[in-house]
Order: sequence, then structure tokens, then C-alpha cells
Amino acid sequence: MSASFFAAVRAAFGGYDIVHFHAEGPCAMLWLPKLFGKRCIATIHGLDHQRAKWGAFASWYLRLGEKCAVKYADEIIVLSRNVQDYFLEQHGRQTVYIPNGVEIREGVEAEIIREKYGLEKDSYILFLGRIVPEKGVRCLIEAFKGMQTDKKLVIAGGSSDTVAFENEMRSLAADDDRIVFTGFVQGRELEELYSNSYLYVLPSTLEGMPLSLLEAMSYGNCVVVSDIPECAEVVGDSGVVVRREDIDELRDSLRRLCDDPDEVVRLRAFAIERVREDHDWDEITDRILHIYGDKK
Repeated sequence: MSASFFAAVRAAFGGYDIVHFHAEGPCAMLWLPKLFGKRCIATIHGLDHQRAKWGAFASWYLRLGEKCAVKYADEIIVLSRNVQDYFLEQHGRQTVYIPNGVEIREGVEAEIIREKYGLEKDSYILFLGRIVPEKGVRCLIEAFKGMQTDKKLVIAGGSSDTVAFENEMRSLAADDDRIVFTGFVQGRELEELYSNSYLYVLPSTLEGMPLSLLEAMSYGNCVVVSDIPECAEVVGDSGVVVRREDIDELRDSLRRLCDDPDEVVRLRAFAIERVREDHDWDEITDRILHIYGDKK
């Protein structure tokens, strides 16, 4: 709250033509630079007020930010068709659909992850994201523990105001030495994890448009995701989609792919092509620049 307030004050009095707010919470202060004649753009990455980690006051504040964006933003950008439908149905507000963009990445060899975690090329299934309830980490751990496989499950990422939940997930996985928690990763270590995984899995129950999923696809990963619209839209027919919170179906899909490396190779190629066609970074930035310059 304080960060977005002081940033909005600075933007309101600064020599800026356009102020771009990201996420529901910061949008609670969007009215301030708008009051001073700035062109204000809002990107709603997801319906943050629905996230399990927030209490009653935080959820109310996030809804306030959503309402401020609806009332005061010159344009609202959304990252999924599902959220676009939500704004039209709940607020009668037209929005602009512009998904996240990424660049196709060149893979790198396993060096850091070999030394730190004993990981080799194609030796692990990768989950990468915040360790929060809506990412489906519990479902993933329970599904994996029921699998007979030599592959490891790497859970990469830190908590986000959810330390107790992360500790609970570590306890749940403690009796299976195939499950590796890396904590927050970045830089070369992050590149190595994306580059050398056998497949990437994201069994979320709530998302905006998961950038980690796009990044995994940009590295040519075979991906397995839940059937929420925000994930299914990204993957299309270039990956495997399973019912949300269905432990048995998730386990069966992971087992099938572990037993069928040819299918994994086929889906890797499809993932790269999907990113190239629908999420090209240059095209996405051109569309955002068009929104910036679309004077009323």
C-alpha cells in the first residue's frame, strides 16, 4: 500500500505522460496520477483477491484496486480471455487482451545444478513458481510420491507471505529423497533448471498468465498443466492438460510421459512453436506501445 501510494504521488507530480500500473493492489492509487492529467494504463495479471494467502482486509483492498482500475484507467490490459470475460460480466468494462511475451531461449548445460543438487539432463521433473496453495504444490507432491520413477521432482521457488505453507510442503515431502527444494533461484541456475528438465509441470488452481510456464516453453520444455483457462489457453494442444486438483490424473500423465520419451520430444517442439506464434516478445511490445499512443 505504501509503495504504490508514494509511487503514485511521484508519478502524479513527475514529468510523465503515461503511468502504467501492474496488478490489482497498486491500482488502488491509479486515481491520483489520473487526477493530474496523466494517461493511466492498468495491467491486471490475475484476480489477486481470490488468492488463498490473503485475509479479509487484503482481499477487500485488492478489490478496491480492481474497482479503481475499472473507473479511472484509460485502458485495462488483461493477460487471459477468462479475466477479460470477468471484467465484462462483473463490471461491464471492455478490456484489451495482450498476453505475456517471451523470447525463444537457447539451453545451457547443467553445471551449477549438477554440483548443488546432483541433477543431470532429463533427470528431473520441474516445478518452478511461488510456493503458495493455489500453485497446486500439495497435489503435485502427493501425485509424485505415488510414482515409481528414478527421476527427481525439483520444486524451485520461494514463498510469498506463505512461509508456514512452504514448511508444510517440505514436511510432506520429507520422506521422499527424490523431491528437491531449491528455494528462490535466478540467473544461471534458473537457466540451467529450465534447460535440463525432462518436463515442466504447473498444476495451479488460480493464475493470471503464468510467466514461468511461458519461459519453460520458450526453453523447449514439454509441459503439463491444470485445466484452468489461464494455463490451458497458453498451452493449447502443445502440452498435456489435466483436471485441476486431480491427483490420480496428474500422476498418470506424469507416469505416461516418463515412459514415453518420444512423446516428450514431440511436445517440446510444439511448445517452442506455440511460443513463436502466440507470444513473440516483439509483437507483444508493439501492441502495448499502441495502447500507450492511442490518445482519446
